[in-house]
Amino acid sequence: MTMGDRLRALRLQKKISQGEVARYIGITRSAYSHYEINNRQPVYDTLIKLSAYFDVSLDYIIGGSTGKTKPETPEVQETNEVLDLLKHMSHEQRMQSIHLLRDLIRQRNEESG
Repeated sequence: MTMGDRLRALRLQKKISQGEVARYIGITRSAYSHYEINNRQPVYDTLIKLSAYFDVSLDYIIGGSTGKTKPETPEVQETNEVLDLLKHMSHEQRMQSIHLLRDLIRQRNEESG
């Protein structure tokens, strides 16, 4: 299975469009479509973004292993949980949550500094 085949399968598994993937990783839909049809190879930074987006190892994307999942650290699990929660919020709720998190970090920095 080629990298393009794997990317396409992962995208279809999530039931999302090429445009959605492209927006997340910061490229055009056309550029992403070239990855799926094996006309182009993503650069390293893009591979990392794809790995994070599809929650698979880099090795899986490039065709090295057959196992999709990568070992998750507690930080990755927590980050994924936060992202999942944010996905289910309205724009206003997301903005409020972001402001709250920034305030908490700012307060912690002030207390420790």
